[in-house]
Amino acid sequence: MAARTGDAGSPAGRRADRPYDVVLFGATGFTGGLTAEYLARHVPDGCRWALAGRDAARLAAVRDRLAAAVPGCADLPLLHADSADPASLAALAAAARVVISTVGPYVLHGEPLVAACAAAGTDYVDLTGEPEFIDDMYVRHHATAVATGARLVHACGFDSVPHDLGVYLTVGRLPSDGPIRVDGHVRAGGTVSGGTLASALLAFSRRRQTARAARERRALDPRPADRRIRTPLGRLRRAHPASGLKGWSVPLPTVDPQIVGRSAAALDRYGPDFAYTHSAVVRRLPVALAGLAAAAVLLVLAQFGPVRRWLTRRRPGGQGPSAQQRAKSWFTARFVGEGSGRRVVTEVAGGDPGYGETAKMLAESALCLAFDELPSTSGQVTTALAMGDALAARLMRAGLRIEVERA
Repeated sequence: MAARTGDAGSPAGRRADRPYDVVLFGATGFTGGLTAEYLARHVPDGCRWALAGRDAARLAAVRDRLAAAVPGCADLPLLHADSADPASLAALAAAARVVISTVGPYVLHGEPLVAACAAAGTDYVDLTGEPEFIDDMYVRHHATAVATGARLVHACGFDSVPHDLGVYLTVGRLPSDGPIRVDGHVRAGGTVSGGTLASALLAFSRRRQTARAARERRALDPRPADRRIRTPLGRLRRAHPASGLKGWSVPLPTVDPQIVGRSAAALDRYGPDFAYTHSAVVRRLPVALAGLAAAAVLLVLAQFGPVRRWLTRRRPGGQGPSAQQRAKSWFTARFVGEGSGRRVVTEVAGGDPGYGETAKMLAESALCLAFDELPSTSGQVTTALAMGDALAARLMRAGLRIEVERA
């Protein structure tokens, strides 16, 4: 049900007495800086926004950089907040309608802010791709957020907006009274930042903790008893002919299928029997096999602390691809959906997936929560459930290409 203008669940009424519509926590990091730049150029007139972090001098330097391009940012408020200082995070959450967090790895640094937002009834978005963190936050803070009305939306970057919305738009064109299968195929070119590398290596080293978090969540958040939802890992095979992509599909064990599965569990439109597979597509079989081997080696190496730290030092946190490298980066995600004899193909495509487009997706997710008329939701929710069509429309206006066609 859409919220009514002016009531407690609408953009006009949600925490309207707070001084800030949007606060960005982590603007001094690499992706945080890109998100700040995007907000500086795209916040609507009248949006009250601020930067938050623990280092006042570095925050001021970010503000100066923004003001050089957008003079109106010269007076942008700077707020003190530190992940190690719960009182500062409580004050931050109480002052904002929506908080953006780019401070990772989230499993190490993310929970205090989630807890503060859940307690204060403050909407929260981040760009985590860490399944352990997402499941732990559900177990520990979902119930509180439901009680306060907070919407906690994880994975609002390349993990997992294109995939969650791509599948959501695909199933919206298929009959919901029968089985639905969607195959996701991703191609991308880009370079990783230090923060992304550190988060990936840490996640690889915490397989037992990740499995434990998943079990604890399943105990509290079981799949619907009257509907079947599956997200199998898939296998190495030729790309689905209907995808229009030539080459080999390689199983992609990212957080994206988990997010898609949670959207499917929450929305009846995914049908009584839903399955989703998620794969990367490479043109040549030797490249696919080499990628699988490299991933296996990295998984093993990540188990050893000294090796993990050595790898992390190769690209320290706060460093990432140059503007020239990002300009050459790209992604295409195609989703082939089949149900009741019909087929729908959706394509989501854009530029630099890990940073430029991620900053756009994260910022637009926050602005969507702050200003758009949305379904009435609370607790830990996905982008498809919380924002769905409104976020897709925002991203298309912002330059992301989203096309849905019946094949």
